[in-house]
Amino acid sequence: MARKPRDYDAELQALMEKAKKVKTQKTTQLGELVQVVGADTLPFEALAGALIAALEQSKKQPEAIARWTERRQAFFQQGGKRGTKAKPDEPAAGAAGNGSAAPAAGRAA
Repeated sequence: MARKPRDYDAELQALMEKAKKVKTQKTTQLGELVQVVGADTLPFEALAGALIAALEQSKKQPEAIARWTERRQAFFQQGGKRGTKAKPDEPAAGAAGNGSAAPAAGRAA
Protein backbone atom coordinates (compact mmCIF):
# COMPACT_ATOMS: atom_id res chain seq x y z
CA MET A 1 0.00 0.00 0.00
CA ALA A 2 1.35 3.44 -0.90
CA ARG A 3 1.61 6.04 1.81
CA LYS A 4 -0.25 9.27 1.42
CA PRO A 5 2.22 12.15 1.00
CA ARG A 6 2.23 14.75 3.77
CA ASP A 7 1.10 18.25 2.98
CA TYR A 8 3.82 20.22 4.73
CA ASP A 9 2.42 23.54 3.58
CA ALA A 10 -0.96 22.80 5.15
CA GLU A 11 0.68 21.59 8.38
CA LEU A 12 2.84 24.72 8.53
CA GLN A 13 -0.19 26.92 7.90
CA ALA A 14 -2.13 25.17 10.68
CA LEU A 15 0.78 25.65 13.10
CA MET A 16 1.06 29.33 12.19
CA GLU A 17 -2.66 29.82 12.76
CA LYS A 18 -2.45 28.07 16.13
CA ALA A 19 0.53 30.24 17.15
CA LYS A 20 -1.40 33.37 16.15
CA LYS A 21 -4.40 32.23 18.19
CA VAL A 22 -2.22 31.57 21.25
CA LYS A 23 -0.59 35.01 20.91
CA THR A 24 -4.01 36.67 20.64
CA GLN A 25 -5.25 34.79 23.74
CA LYS A 26 -2.16 35.88 25.68
CA THR A 27 -2.65 39.50 24.67
CA THR A 28 -6.32 39.35 25.68
CA GLN A 29 -5.45 37.77 29.04
CA LEU A 30 -2.84 40.45 29.74
CA GLY A 31 -5.41 43.13 28.99
CA GLU A 32 -7.92 41.42 31.28
CA LEU A 33 -5.29 41.26 34.03
CA VAL A 34 -4.57 44.98 33.72
CA GLN A 35 -8.29 45.68 34.11
CA VAL A 36 -8.86 43.23 36.97
CA VAL A 37 -6.09 44.67 39.13
CA GLY A 38 -7.18 48.23 38.36
CA ALA A 39 -4.01 49.17 36.49
CA ASP A 40 -6.11 50.45 33.60
CA THR A 41 -6.59 53.64 35.65
CA LEU A 42 -2.89 54.45 35.27
CA PRO A 43 -1.64 56.48 32.32
CA PHE A 44 -0.20 54.21 29.65
CA GLU A 45 3.28 55.66 30.14
CA ALA A 46 3.19 55.04 33.90
CA LEU A 47 2.02 51.45 33.45
CA ALA A 48 4.78 50.79 30.91
CA GLY A 49 7.34 52.31 33.30
CA ALA A 50 6.10 50.18 36.19
CA LEU A 51 6.34 47.02 34.08
CA ILE A 52 9.87 47.92 32.97
CA ALA A 53 10.87 48.55 36.59
CA ALA A 54 9.36 45.21 37.62
CA LEU A 55 11.26 43.42 34.86
CA GLU A 56 14.53 45.06 35.90
CA GLN A 57 13.91 44.22 39.56
CA SER A 58 13.14 40.60 38.70
CA LYS A 59 16.54 40.31 37.01
CA LYS A 60 18.40 41.87 39.96
CA GLN A 61 16.34 40.17 42.67
CA PRO A 62 14.80 36.89 41.46
CA GLU A 63 13.16 36.40 44.87
CA ALA A 64 10.89 39.35 44.03
CA ILE A 65 8.93 37.08 41.70
CA ALA A 66 7.97 34.82 44.62
CA ARG A 67 6.79 37.86 46.62
CA TRP A 68 4.74 39.12 43.68
CA THR A 69 3.19 35.69 43.21
CA GLU A 70 2.15 35.66 46.89
CA ARG A 71 0.60 39.12 46.48
CA ARG A 72 -1.34 37.92 43.43
CA GLN A 73 -2.69 34.94 45.33
CA ALA A 74 -3.74 37.12 48.26
CA PHE A 75 -5.33 39.67 45.90
CA PHE A 76 -7.52 37.14 44.13
CA GLN A 77 -8.34 35.19 47.28
CA GLN A 78 -9.68 38.41 48.79
CA GLY A 79 -11.82 38.97 45.73
CA GLY A 80 -9.57 41.45 43.96
CA LYS A 81 -10.58 44.95 42.96
CA ARG A 82 -13.34 43.85 40.62
CA GLY A 83 -13.66 40.19 41.60
CA THR A 84 -16.20 38.64 43.89
CA LYS A 85 -15.45 37.72 47.46
CA ALA A 86 -14.44 34.06 47.62
CA LYS A 87 -15.88 31.71 50.21
CA PRO A 88 -13.23 30.12 52.46
CA ASP A 89 -13.63 26.72 50.78
CA GLU A 90 -13.80 28.13 47.23
CA PRO A 91 -10.88 29.76 45.36
CA ALA A 92 -11.44 33.18 43.85
CA ALA A 93 -11.37 33.64 40.11
CA GLY A 94 -7.78 33.43 38.89
CA ALA A 95 -6.50 32.15 42.22
CA ALA A 96 -6.16 28.56 41.09
CA GLY A 97 -2.70 27.11 41.42
CA ASN A 98 -2.30 26.71 37.68
CA GLY A 99 -0.10 29.78 37.31
CA SER A 100 -2.78 31.82 35.60
CA ALA A 101 -2.71 35.48 36.41
CA ALA A 102 -6.27 36.36 35.53
CA PRO A 103 -9.50 34.57 34.88
CA ALA A 104 -10.30 34.06 31.23
CA ALA A 105 -13.49 32.53 29.93
CA GLY A 106 -12.94 29.75 27.45
CA ARG A 107 -9.22 29.57 28.05
CA ALA A 108 -7.60 26.81 26.02
CA ALA A 109 -4.52 25.03 27.31
